[in-house]
Amino acid sequence: MNSALWLSPNIHDWHAALVSYAEVIARQGVTRLPALDAWYTDELPRVIASRMVPHITHDELVQLTEWKMARGVWRAPNLILVRSNAPNVVEDVTTLAFARIPHLTAPVAAISELKGVGPATASAAAAACAPQYFPFFDEIVAAQIAGLGAVAWTLGYYGRYAAQLRERANVLGKEWTPMMVERALWSNAGGKVGRR
Repeated sequence: MNSALWLSPNIHDWHAALVSYAEVIARQGVTRLPALDAWYTDELPRVIASRMVPHITHDELVQLTEWKMARGVWRAPNLILVRSNAPNVVEDVTTLAFARIPHLTAPVAAISELKGVGPATASAAAAACAPQYFPFFDEIVAAQIAGLGAVAWTLGYYGRYAAQLRERANVLGKEWTPMMVERALWSNAGGKVGRR
């Protein structure tokens, strides 16, 4: 995996990669991905922030899972499990999880207790609520980070991954978030083009 961007101290390289994100999303050739990504990137964070008590609804969790799978690997059995969660349970679990922000892994661990939800999907929920603290957990991004080793879909690995992206956001400047760093690295790798 090309780790040149991760090693680059040049803010212009990072900015160029981030600006190309929408173009890379469009190039994936997944029909619903651009619309799902616009919803996930723009609408969902605003909706969560507008709530008196931040949480995610059942329908939002299902759509967020569809976004994650459209951007990566489609796993129909996981989506069936996600849909099987009771709406009140999803709201209760995500309410409690979001109350644990900014802890590095506690919100992700709590959301991972839902059926069909692992650390990657849980990180997508946490990142939608608090992109200033959480990046989405993506294997293409993880592969670019020196020293992380082989991707493991565990809470411990996510903690190391998120810590690295938080630190890089701090180095890049106050306008950068871990989620922006994740998108720049994903774009730098070209997303999943040719890997479906």
